[in-house]
Amino acid sequence: MAGYLNETDFVMVEEGFSTRDLLEELTLGASQATTGKVAAFFVADLGAVVRKHFCFLKCLPRVQPFYAVKCNSSPGVLKVLAELGLGFSCANKAEMELVQRIGVPASKIIYTNPCKQIAQIKYAAKHGVQLLSFDNEMELAKVVKSYPSAKMVLCIATNDSHSLSRLSLTFGASLKSCRHLLQDAKKSHVDVVGVSFHIGSGCPDPQAYAQSIADARLVFEIGAELGHRMHILDLGGSFPGVEGAKVRFEEIASAINSALDLYFPEGCGVDILAKLGRYYVTSAFTLAVSVIAKKEVLLDQPGREEETGSTPKTFVYHMDEGVYGIFNSVLFDNTCPTPVLLKGNAAREAAACRSG
Repeated sequence: MAGYLNETDFVMVEEGFSTRDLLEELTLGASQATTGKVAAFFVADLGAVVRKHFCFLKCLPRVQPFYAVKCNSSPGVLKVLAELGLGFSCANKAEMELVQRIGVPASKIIYTNPCKQIAQIKYAAKHGVQLLSFDNEMELAKVVKSYPSAKMVLCIATNDSHSLSRLSLTFGASLKSCRHLLQDAKKSHVDVVGVSFHIGSGCPDPQAYAQSIADARLVFEIGAELGHRMHILDLGGSFPGVEGAKVRFEEIASAINSALDLYFPEGCGVDILAKLGRYYVTSAFTLAVSVIAKKEVLLDQPGREEETGSTPKTFVYHMDEGVYGIFNSVLFDNTCPTPVLLKGNAAREAAACRSG
């Protein structure tokens, strides 16, 4: 083991002791220790993170996983994943500092932000982070000026028309522009060592990955023609992290494996990477929040009053967290957390929410 973890980083529980059991124990302790409302908190099942990792290795044995730090930067998560041998995808200086602080070597970090600040490019250079991504002339020019020895990965656009979050509307070079960008890099003596793409969150079509891998093969051929020695293919992320998703992770993995066998067969000298975030952590985290108020409201259902003789009613519950805080994924990711009421007097005002 690499030695990233120590006993103070987690709490061991007995076999059969569930997340719900722990939540009820924690809310009981908090309610006895304080006179006010219990502040919202998360419980993370790090065992679930480990199980996800071994599932990934089984389904995509040729792919080296990198963790997208922006998804969840909890120290416990980072240390567990570092212990498992993952690399880290960082979007800014703060994330690079965070993973290097726990001992992750620069060789396992990719600076993947497509819109980089010059000061942060210089930080990457100073601290030995060599792999950077780009998708346009301006980003390439910034790197040429501030970090000419960097190893660049060209991010290409994908057909993410069915994805909930269509990243290619903003990021990624079109196939038509790739030759020009690779020519510019060659003229500037910048090494382009690979190609990356990102399907976008919530894509229900596994074949979108296959098509993007085929597109990447074309860019590899253009790069080889221009003298670039490409050896990295980055599959991006957007792999589902919960049961019940529109498409199962195993289905996506099957489509990827078939495409890799066709376009990047084993022994071709290309390292396959993927940047995963929610795949690892979504199902591992449970949020405990307090219900701070409730009110009875009338349901606006025309015709119901005439049928039943009374106006139907329901309750609205208010919690001490909202969509501009912990629940921001409701706005940005179209998620719908599932509330679970914790039973018992000690937890009578607490509810647990799981992402889904």
